[in-house]
Amino acid sequence: MALRIKSRWHGEGERSLDEIAGALAFIAWRLAQDKAINLHGEDFVYESDRQRMDVIIEYLIFQLQIMDRLAHDRLEMSDEERRQLIVAVAQKMGRIVEDNSLDLFGPGDHLPAFFDRINERAAEYAEFRYTDEGPSYPFLRHLGYEIQQIMGESQENRWVIDQVMDKDGVEVDRKLARAMMDLFD
Repeated sequence: MALRIKSRWHGEGERSLDEIAGALAFIAWRLAQDKAINLHGEDFVYESDRQRMDVIIEYLIFQLQIMDRLAHDRLEMSDEERRQLIVAVAQKMGRIVEDNSLDLFGPGDHLPAFFDRINERAAEYAEFRYTDEGPSYPFLRHLGYEIQQIMGESQENRWVIDQVMDKDGVEVDRKLARAMMDLFD
């Protein structure tokens, strides 16, 4: 069953960047979770909840990079507005990751590792192009590579990079881009 994303505001009025950031973080979480579930449905094998959470986190970071590109290229936001939006989305994503990590892994400070990974990946993704058609091949390949590193190269998971690059990453981009444009409309 296809994931349904609600990306239209109810009622009139302008929304703050913080409200939009909250909606984007929630949508990104749902898309990331859906793709992690989809990998299992395609017979790729998770060895642990940690592995599944790490895949979700990679999808969140991928989406954060897409949001940054869309804010700059399509929404033509100023650098300051874009920075405010991306920081707010990352913080809200962090709260979602923290809540779910506490449920799955128990007490602990789960946020520093999440934000460290965002910073590490931001530098890596900065090398890749994003066009009107979406993420470039290297952009998608990087997501696929990082997920393959998490899942391992067992017989069951050998082709996970292809699934991520050819199908799941493209679909995430398409749905996220549409949702983001709708939220700013």
